[in-house]
Amino acid sequence: MTDVIDIANDQAEYFLQVALARRQRPTCAVSAQFCEDCDEAIPLLRQQKVAGCATCVSCQELRERHK
Repeated sequence: MTDVIDIANDQAEYFLQVALARRQRPTCAVSAQFCEDCDEAIPLLRQQKVAGCATCVSCQELRERHK
């Protein structure tokens, strides 16, 4: 017989698995030197801090607003 605690544990495990599946995984990809949207140079600091970035900050913000 399943009790309330078992149900709560099952739900907690489910939500943990969903969160883990959705998390961003580290990437070893090389960052682009120029934004693929506007062709402006991507600052070196961004290239170093955001591994695998392909857009400048402005274009990335636009992409995220449109999701």
